[in-house]
Amino acid sequence: MAESEKTRVLPVEANPDTTSGHVTPGSSVGSYVISDLISDGGCGSVYRAKHSMLGRVVAIKILRREFSESGSSMAKRFLLEAMAVNMIKHSSIVDVFEYGQMTDGRPYYVMEHLEGQDLDTAIKRHGRYTPAEALTFLEPVCEALEAAHRAGFVHRDIKAGNVHVGRTMEGKTVVKLLDFGVAKALRPDNPGAGLTVAGSRIGTTSAMAPEQIRGGEITASTDIYALGVLLFRVIVGRNPFVASEPSEVEQMHLKAQPPKPSEFARISPEVDAIVLRAMQKKPQDRFSSVIAFLDALKSAVAVGSQTAAPQSRAVGILIDIRTSEAGESSDTAMADVLMCLDIVEPALMEAGYSMVLQTGSALLGVKAIPPNDPVMDLLLRTEAISLAERLHQEVLARPDADPGVHVNVSVHATNATVKKSGNTFEVEGGPIVEIGNWAPADAVTEVFVSADAAKDVQRAA
Repeated sequence: MAESEKTRVLPVEANPDTTSGHVTPGSSVGSYVISDLISDGGCGSVYRAKHSMLGRVVAIKILRREFSESGSSMAKRFLLEAMAVNMIKHSSIVDVFEYGQMTDGRPYYVMEHLEGQDLDTAIKRHGRYTPAEALTFLEPVCEALEAAHRAGFVHRDIKAGNVHVGRTMEGKTVVKLLDFGVAKALRPDNPGAGLTVAGSRIGTTSAMAPEQIRGGEITASTDIYALGVLLFRVIVGRNPFVASEPSEVEQMHLKAQPPKPSEFARISPEVDAIVLRAMQKKPQDRFSSVIAFLDALKSAVAVGSQTAAPQSRAVGILIDIRTSEAGESSDTAMADVLMCLDIVEPALMEAGYSMVLQTGSALLGVKAIPPNDPVMDLLLRTEAISLAERLHQEVLARPDADPGVHVNVSVHATNATVKKSGNTFEVEGGPIVEIGNWAPADAVTEVFVSADAAKDVQRAA
């Protein structure tokens, strides 16, 4: 945004929802007409909108009224985000077209509209990705981040939720880095320089570098630490440090050695080394730049692609717990979700299933099927369906079930990437963990059994 451009006060023909503060569909913001609410965050809301004359679809981010007072730090950061994005100008950073202020004082900016989902949602639906697949996501993120560093900005909040994944009409994956709202300006002439006082702790606990937690000096190396956390999350399916309290996670970032990704998945020593180096406690011990991190990941993926992982069939049981919008913030609903997980996880493990996907609301247990053994193939699929139906009944019969919690139970059988352990095989990845390709997206009332899992199985009436 050029210095000559000034914030414009544009009319809003609106009937704002007085209870939520949201702008209602049909309201006008400048030349755009609001269509619907896309997302609602702690500081602002993002709406889908269309240009009243040209028909161009955009996204409009509007700061919450309570943070919109002129001169407030939140309002300054809101403006900084728009200005930083325009200074960096990179194809893998969401583009901001226009900045303005509504008549009620709320600032907003207009940005490109993105179809798709954030990487956090993709991991929850898909499960963990291979290092090669992770490179598809991280390469554009790293290139965007390198451009930000050259322009004098540290993002300071690199995480899966701030990476958008979409596709073009031709099916090509498009990745965009989002949310420069807490970016730190390193140069005194950059917008926002001096906005953060010394000792401030800004970021997301699950991905904060030790210096962020201590309120120390923020540099480009702070983002490199977060890239190590992000890489771990993508290839394992969970964060490296997990605990019930944020303070415990902070202590792990400060003092604990990060686990190797290979402790959870089929990951090469070269990829292990990248995560461990990026997550070093001292900034000077990490990669010297984002590009150095990216080059190391490219080399590790190239080495790994030279050795094909063995393939087999596997059967999987997915427990996918859905909560209503009200249930997402309800303590009783969250307690009910934990009860559901406590019912199914021990039963799956006792039956010999290994957990390849574990989130706060989903479990995927898998079991390898011996190669070229159709009798065992049928037997294991039959047992899996029977176990899934029993677990579904046990979940339905749980005491004090919250009406806002729904549990999907699904069974599937398909190919998998495995490794041999003694006389058995262990599932490590492949199509069986790509739950977005086979599990139903909608809520189902009975156990969902895919055609591949149900073939030739005689189910009880």
